[in-house]
Amino acid sequence: MARLTLISNDLPGPDESPLDAYSRVVTQVAERLAPSVANLRVSRRLRGRRLDGGGSGVVVTPDGFLLTSAHVVEGCDSGVASFVDGRELPVDVVGADAPSDLAILRAGEDGLAPAELGDAGRLRVGQLVVAIGNPHGFAGSVTAGVVSALGRSLPTRGGRVVDNVIQTDAALNPGNSGGALADGSGRVVGINTAVAGVGLGLAVPINASTRAIVAALMSEGRVRRAYLGIAGGARPLPPRLAAVLGHRRALEVVEVVDGSPAARAGLRPEDLILAVDGEIVEGVDDLQRLMTADRIGETVTATVVRRGRELEVSLVPEELAA
Repeated sequence: MARLTLISNDLPGPDESPLDAYSRVVTQVAERLAPSVANLRVSRRLRGRRLDGGGSGVVVTPDGFLLTSAHVVEGCDSGVASFVDGRELPVDVVGADAPSDLAILRAGEDGLAPAELGDAGRLRVGQLVVAIGNPHGFAGSVTAGVVSALGRSLPTRGGRVVDNVIQTDAALNPGNSGGALADGSGRVVGINTAVAGVGLGLAVPINASTRAIVAALMSEGRVRRAYLGIAGGARPLPPRLAAVLGHRRALEVVEVVDGSPAARAGLRPEDLILAVDGEIVEGVDDLQRLMTADRIGETVTATVVRRGRELEVSLVPEELAA
């Protein structure tokens, strides 16, 4: 029987070292994404003084929409986006969403090169990622590293927490915020948002929840959310319970905010939320996805395990304050 041999251009050649192959991946990602990542210069007025700042932005549509970090454009009244082809375009803030630290800008010109958005849900710890941005104003800077951890939480300056962020050791510095974190195929899987220490950068993941946020910001300039008032994280279920329920993880309640809908409904720390209105909840991202505007003021039912006993809890979500 004849043997079929598959040849891939992505595999290292016989004389190519692993370092050469690594370099080639990073180079290809950089070349693919460079036209889609802008250097942002923003200006805001504070107490009679004009303050200048900067960051990065990622083109998401050819007609001029850019995705960036909300904190980059907070209080911004004007801005300019610079591209690798030499164009400098004025940008306006279409909408910003502090809870996710995402914002949408609109450039004053069409014909931009949009980046391809990926799915952070497919990332694995140890996977190669490439960051492109403008640290300290050095436009188009490229760094590479790995996914150090997934599911981290990021406290924001407004006192809120951005859940489910990506941790990477790709070198990030001030000015990288709003730039692209890409996988080895050049798909944007995160928006760089913070530098938590040397070798410790954080990025907001691109997933179904953030895509919905981006769509809302583009169409309405804001995101309306339902709010329960809990903080928590994903937790593996005991094997026996997982076999009975048919899924392996749940959302463990770590904190309940005083006076919140969750507090009024009697949710407690260490409760395990299995589902909301019959929709399986395995982590923070699942719950955020379910807390849509149509649930504000409406009764929802959470299926909860408390000390080994399953119970139903009725809650009435409120609108999350802007």
